Amino acid sequence: MDLIDKALQIASMAHEGQYRKNTKIPYIAHPVAVGMILQKAGYSEEMVAAGILHDTVEDTDITMEDIEREFGIEVVRIVEGCSEPDKSLSWEERKEHTIEFLKTASEEIRVVACADKLHNVRSIRQDVVQLGEVVWSRFNRGRDQQEWYYSHVLKSLGHSSTFPLLEELEMEIERLFKRDKFSYNKDEFSVTKDAGLDKDDILDRKHPNRK
Repeated sequence: MDLIDKALQIASMAHEGQYRKNTKIPYIAHPVAVGMILQKAGYSEEMVAAGILHDTVEDTDITMEDIEREFGIEVVRIVEGCSEPDKSLSWEERKEHTIEFLKTASEEIRVVACADKLHNVRSIRQDVVQLGEVVWSRFNRGRDQQEWYYSHVLKSLGHSSTFPLLEELEMEIERLFKRDKFSYNKDEFSVTKDAGLDKDDILDRKHPNRK
């Protein structure tokens, strides 16, 4: 069986009955979206599979041993790197661990973690546009703490090298937390600052030397 197909089947069964925080959206929508982001960006099937599986060990009964047996050492290393090691710790302790760990993690782990955060931020922003500031009440910590976390994760992910998805994450974080600088088209869900410029134009302005 194809590695990605196997990851989709196992993740779907593992996350069955789970939903995105305080929504009716099946949780599997998130890891599948992460895998799609990685696949669209041209990454290997091992990284796509790891993206699909990245929450299975943390949030289901699947173990690292299960992942290694079914998918091999490369996939399990990425999944392990994207999993919080101790859920009994406080939110602050867990997030500080992630911020520090990602500074020196392999590029494969950082890329998959970036795709995870990218989809999370996009989803939050979509909900804020639709529902307003009440969205922040879903989380263990509010808007300010979320901004602190995602801003520091962004710095950690780019600590040793950069990659295209990092620019996407940077823009999404700015669009979510610096909303006073932007206006939104609710129907199209797109930034309309600098009328006539698309996303690549805006990125070119922010990063004039990017390829």
